[in-house]
Amino acid sequence: MKLSQVLSGINVKNEYKDVEISDVISDTRQVKEGCLFVCIKGASFDGHSAAVEMLEKGAVAVLCEYDLGLKEQIIVDDTRSSYSPICANFFGNPAQKLKLIGLTGTNGKTTTTFLIKQILENTGKKVGLVGTVQNMVANEVYPAHYTTPDPHELQSLFRKMVDAGCEYCVMEVSSQALAQGRVEGIHFFVGAFTNLTQDHLDYHKTWENYFEAKKRLFKACDIAVTNVDDEYGLKIVDGCDCKVVTYGVENMKADFTAKNVRFSADGIKYDLIGEKIGRVSCPIPGRFSVYNSLCAATVALSLGVEFKSVLEAISKSTGVKGRIEVVPTPNTDYTLIIDYAHSPDGLENIITSLKEIAKGRVVTVFGCGGDRDKTKRPKMGAVAARLSDFCVVTSDNPRSEVPGEIIKDILVGMQDIDTPYKVVENRKEAIKWAMDNAQKDDIILLAGKGHETYQILPTGTIHFDEREVVAEVLREKENND
Repeated sequence: MKLSQVLSGINVKNEYKDVEISDVISDTRQVKEGCLFVCIKGASFDGHSAAVEMLEKGAVAVLCEYDLGLKEQIIVDDTRSSYSPICANFFGNPAQKLKLIGLTGTNGKTTTTFLIKQILENTGKKVGLVGTVQNMVANEVYPAHYTTPDPHELQSLFRKMVDAGCEYCVMEVSSQALAQGRVEGIHFFVGAFTNLTQDHLDYHKTWENYFEAKKRLFKACDIAVTNVDDEYGLKIVDGCDCKVVTYGVENMKADFTAKNVRFSADGIKYDLIGEKIGRVSCPIPGRFSVYNSLCAATVALSLGVEFKSVLEAISKSTGVKGRIEVVPTPNTDYTLIIDYAHSPDGLENIITSLKEIAKGRVVTVFGCGGDRDKTKRPKMGAVAARLSDFCVVTSDNPRSEVPGEIIKDILVGMQDIDTPYKVVENRKEAIKWAMDNAQKDDIILLAGKGHETYQILPTGTIHFDEREVVAEVLREKENND
């Protein structure tokens, strides 16, 4: 592709030679012969400093924000915001051929995107998915490295979806992706908001920055679906030039509401009230499943899906790996559940939901991530201690931090609460301890890791799948018996 084609719509400040390019790259480790290298300034590395080296390695031009004194330079105002539309041009602007549905919020994005995909597929549509657990082109699965991929990977996925005949793409849109311009220039048919609670302040620094990042999605969509039970549900669409459709359980003025809610270990049931009324039966237990399924239903109905089809599809939903996932524990008298909850609000939601169906104790095994927002740690400790019957405090992904120091921060929030707890720093040993000391009818909640199959330690990343750990503990117990 010609450089001029890739730069279509970009405000270039200098003359340049219109050469053929083989790819668009922003990662110095991936530079190859004939590519355009995009110099992006990050938190710890500035791509501009590697421009000369990238040309020596085969790049035919570099996109930069100021004069580097290079013959092959292309100067623009902002390389980060230019990267997304440039990648879109390179892949033939595939997003323009898809109906994009973007979800943002602190909790519930993953499950809700899967529910929307399942509803649309139930009507015979071909649907792509981009998110935390995995990316999908119809039924073909691709690994997910980030909640919202970088522009090159994202546009590549869009291209695959279009080539496979997908009509829709449902995607999680993270606050970091919005702040970093990963979806710059992309227009969404529907943007949906789940909720807003504390998370990612290590990156955004202030609550206002976090909120404003989320709000960007609704400045680039035709229809905004928003949760008006959340205090930010209307604020996030304020001033945005799009149609607003609301949902809620407590707010009677919402366009779509859930009434007569019933909870059980097998799922939830409620009356979905909008232009029509119907009984929703969702086989995913938990109070948050009401909001997730209600959001998914509202999005689908806003897209014109028939009311009856929405109810049918939700009743067949299968859930998502790492979200209130029941792990088989044969020959035991307790239940073990894995959930990704890694924020104070997420932890409160899952424990509260489990308390509603628990016949015995709720035992919460949890930790907090290292090199992330430290202010969450005592809050998560307080939530776990206040709501659980017993806590096992352990490691999550400590990254470069000392695990014991993270645990100390968690325990600060548990000091004035009488709930008994045990500290077991090694997560594998913590899971084993909880299982060995389980009582009849207990629900053991392994919170924080969810779908992840690794653990990031100060010494490096190791393979760590909690499902495998549970199976191993059960095997050892069986052999010892």
